[in-house]
Amino acid sequence: MGNIVISGTGLYTPPNSLSNEELVASFNEYVRRFNAAHAAGIGAGGMAPLMESSMEFIEKASGIRNRFVMDKTGILDPDIMCPRLPQRADDEPSLQCEMGVAAAKEAMAAAGKEASGIDAVLVACSNLQRPYPAVAIEIQHALGIQGFAVDMNMACSSATFGIQAAADAISSGNARAVLIINPEICTAHLNFRDRDSHFIFGDACTALVVEEAAHCVAPMPFEILGTRLRTSFSNNIRNNFGFLNRCTPEQAGGPDKLFVQQGRKVFKEVIPMVASLILGHLSDLNIAARDLKRLWLHQANLNMNLLIGSRVLGREAAPGEAPLILDEYGNTSSAGSIIAFHKHRDDLATGDVGVICSFGAGYSAGSVIVRKAAAIRV
Repeated sequence: MGNIVISGTGLYTPPNSLSNEELVASFNEYVRRFNAAHAAGIGAGGMAPLMESSMEFIEKASGIRNRFVMDKTGILDPDIMCPRLPQRADDEPSLQCEMGVAAAKEAMAAAGKEASGIDAVLVACSNLQRPYPAVAIEIQHALGIQGFAVDMNMACSSATFGIQAAADAISSGNARAVLIINPEICTAHLNFRDRDSHFIFGDACTALVVEEAAHCVAPMPFEILGTRLRTSFSNNIRNNFGFLNRCTPEQAGGPDKLFVQQGRKVFKEVIPMVASLILGHLSDLNIAARDLKRLWLHQANLNMNLLIGSRVLGREAAPGEAPLILDEYGNTSSAGSIIAFHKHRDDLATGDVGVICSFGAGYSAGSVIVRKAAAIRV
C-alpha cells in the first residue's frame, strides 16, 4: 500500500480549557449537596453516600490533567453538570460541521489540496449529533467538494477504520484523495456525576488527507505501508443512547444512555489485544518492532499506553517514542491518536517507521503502519 500517503493533518481545539482542579471542585460540590439531601437515607443505611473526587485520584487513574471542551459553564454547574450547546437552526452549520471544516481546512492546506482535488469525505467519530442528513455530506457541501461523503462510527477506533476505508477507496479507483474528519464532542455523552469517569473526556476535531502518492505535493508525506483492523464483541464499554429510547420512556434518562465502562476489565482485555495486533501487523510486513521509531497510540489512559508500548517494543518506551497528549487534551476518542500524530511527527527522518493505533468500544482496534517519505519539493 506504499502508493498511498497521508499528506496533511489538521486539528481544531475548542476554546475552553478545563482543569482537573475546576472539575473536582464542581463534582465535590455536587457530592456534598447530594449527601446533604439524602442524609436521612444515608444515616439509616438505606443508601451509600457518594464519594468525593480528587486531582490526585484522577491523575493516578488516567494521567489526565486537563481537557478542552465546547462548553464548560454547564459542566461546572453542580445543578446541570452537562455542556449546554443550543440546537442550531437547520439552515445554520451544525456544530460538528463547524469543527470539521476548521480542522479540514488546516489538513487541506498542509496537503496543498484545494476542494477540487478531494473526491470523498469521511466523517468518522464516536457520536454523531444526528442520524441524517449525514454530517459528512454537510461538511462536503460547506467545503465545496464534489464526489461522495459518508458517516461512519467505530467509537474510539473510528480514525484508523476511516484510514483503511479511505485507502480502500483509493486502491479501488473510487477516489484520488479522501478527507477524513473526526469531530468528537465527547463531553456530551459523559456522565459528570460518575466519580469513576467524570474526568475522562475532552472535545476536539482532527482531519487527515489520504491520497495517491503520485498526486501528492505535500512536503512531508507519510506512506501507508499497511492497515489492519480487528473487532471482538464486548459490553465492557457501552452507550445505549439511540432512537429506540423514546419507545421505552421510563428508561430513556438512565445512566446507560451515557458512556459506561468496566474499566478494570477493559484494561485487562484490551492491552493484549492491541499489542498482538500491532506485533502481528509488523511481522506480516517484515518490520521488526525494534525498527519502530514512533507509536501514536489512542489517548485513553496513561498506564494502558505505557504497557502497550512496552509489550510492542519489548522494553519501556523512551521519552518521545510513544508521545502523550492525554495530559493536555484528555481522552478525545477517535481524535486522540491523530492529535498525537499531528503534533509529534515532524522530527522523524526520511524512512522512519511508526504506527498509528486506536482502540476502544466494540472491542475494536486499528493499526496503520506508516513510513516518512522523502520531502517533495514544489
